[in-house]
Amino acid sequence: MASQDIYDPDFVRDVFDRCSDRYIAFSNACSFGFTQIWRRQCVEMLDLPPEARHGYDLMAGTGEVWPHLLSHSPQVESIVAVDISAGMHRRAMDRLHAMRAHKIEFREDDVLASSLPDESADFVVSTFGLKTFNPDQHRRLAELTARVLKPGGRFAYIEASDPKGWPLRPLYRLHLDQVLPMVERVLLRGAHDFAMIGQYSANFGDAREFSGMLEDAGLNSEFRKFFFGCASGVCGSKPASSKATSQSDYEATTP
Repeated sequence: MASQDIYDPDFVRDVFDRCSDRYIAFSNACSFGFTQIWRRQCVEMLDLPPEARHGYDLMAGTGEVWPHLLSHSPQVESIVAVDISAGMHRRAMDRLHAMRAHKIEFREDDVLASSLPDESADFVVSTFGLKTFNPDQHRRLAELTARVLKPGGRFAYIEASDPKGWPLRPLYRLHLDQVLPMVERVLLRGAHDFAMIGQYSANFGDAREFSGMLEDAGLNSEFRKFFFGCASGVCGSKPASSKATSQSDYEATTP
């Protein structure tokens, strides 16, 4: 493992292809349902206007944000789901979203290598994909977000994070670093794949630095924390004019 680049796109694809059959159940159970709460909160901070019709779900995984997005913003007509793992998308369509297939277009691709058209999206949303990128990849993702959004378009990202400074952080880290790998070994007989979630999250930290990268790319960006920092996110918009207006960080501790 030490000799492998865990952020290499091929490595990430293989991990999530192997995880795909059990990912939904494992994610919900081991987060005690918080992943679904955080997906809903991500859609709420996306805060789409009535005219928003078309957008991208980047690192779309099993598409669990789609029900929240389409319920909150029923005017949305199409979502292009971009993910490097075809296995995750098959699971999404087989398990959850066959009835929404007419609104979903899937692109099996490395997001950072995708030729998504300039100013083609009213919104960009992403849940729990940031941790699989290193800082250089985060900067490229920020630039891609700015490039594909239409003027006035909105974005929201959310990610499991390391709640530094929280008194219960040691228990949180114990859960990620010890409990999840044990559950995988005993119940799932996995190949260390789900245990990678803890490693990715520890390396990621939180979304504050990514928020700065989005501002550097010309976007208005707000940084937010959820449940004492166990998740963090960014949201904002592309200015209608060419000059971005920087916004101060906004931190909300929301259960």
